[in-house]
Amino acid sequence: MFKDVLTDVKIRKLETRDRRYEIHDGSGLYFEVMPSGRKFWRIRMTIGKQVYRRSLGEYPGVSLKEARRVRDDLRLKIAAGDNPFEEAGGRTFEQIAREWLKVKMIPVRSPRHVQDTQSRLERLVFPEIGDSPIKSISPVQLLAVVRKIEARGASELAHKVLQICGQVFRYGVAIGEADRDLAVDLRGALVPAKRTHYPTMTDPAEIGALMRAMEDLNGSPIVRCAVRLQAYCFPRPGELRCAEWSEVDFERKEWRIPGEKMKMKRAHIVPLSRQALAILGEAETYTGGGRYIFPSIRTGDRPMSDMTVNAALRRLGYDKDQLTGHSFRSIASTIMNEHQFNPDVIERSLAHVERNSIRAAYNHAEFLPQRRELMQWWADWLDEQKRAKPLSE
Repeated sequence: MFKDVLTDVKIRKLETRDRRYEIHDGSGLYFEVMPSGRKFWRIRMTIGKQVYRRSLGEYPGVSLKEARRVRDDLRLKIAAGDNPFEEAGGRTFEQIAREWLKVKMIPVRSPRHVQDTQSRLERLVFPEIGDSPIKSISPVQLLAVVRKIEARGASELAHKVLQICGQVFRYGVAIGEADRDLAVDLRGALVPAKRTHYPTMTDPAEIGALMRAMEDLNGSPIVRCAVRLQAYCFPRPGELRCAEWSEVDFERKEWRIPGEKMKMKRAHIVPLSRQALAILGEAETYTGGGRYIFPSIRTGDRPMSDMTVNAALRRLGYDKDQLTGHSFRSIASTIMNEHQFNPDVIERSLAHVERNSIRAAYNHAEFLPQRRELMQWWADWLDEQKRAKPLSE
């Protein structure tokens, strides 16, 4: 006999974390919570030596009662000697993908690369087609998966996910579980990945190394504060270097940038995370009596040079083709989109305002509660990468 542990009240109280996590209900049924806040029912059962998994759908669309009913039906069929997981026509995409990770990825790729690939499958692909027999998946179904990612503005990520799926299908072909690589049929179906003038990085291990390097930056403590605040708040470089103490409200935990300093000439509120507030508190001990948070080294009447942050990055060993001050915006956008945060909240956090002048006039504070949560999540995520063990160790 098994004992159920979940209730609707417990489910509603579950909080999101930086990474997906599972809460087990009993006898193979478990609840998966994504960093984006989406929640899915999963089944994991062993028949003989084979482990089978199936997605039962997203909560609350699939209720606790319905999920348990499906689980109990599966258990009755297994007890009767049947294999309900193979009745649908072979092994599922998720089963093949997990085997591919184990056989083809783990032995030859770095742990961080494997972790990132697995995370993308678990967050972006398995909830959509993970429980479908791999032979039954059509190109149209696969296209729907990657276009959903593309629609959030994460074009580059959509291409990467399609590439991963293609590798899974090719592995399936090699072991006789799939008929062909469907990703080949979708060549040209996605919008070409956006090419940005600014260099960027998306590997969490590289971002972690960058954050550790910035902490140890030699030279002016004000420059070190500026570089770190650029990472945690990702403003445009001009907005950072011209920031004034009068714009910072420590009590409200906000940096209010006036419209005349913004690219689109619309006022913008930057919610300040605990980490950003700590950096500003450190900077205040050096420049708190003046106008600018990051003044010129020659005179406090002018902001620091527009080359200061980039020069600091060069001293850390990053050339202009690898990283600039502006790169932190695309880094933040890519990671946030990959973790499936609301695209509108991300866009407002980047100060990408409405072209419609009437709507834009009211949008500087739109989504502010969600943006506060997102900015704190982003700061915590950066710290997590900073604390992660370097791959060379």
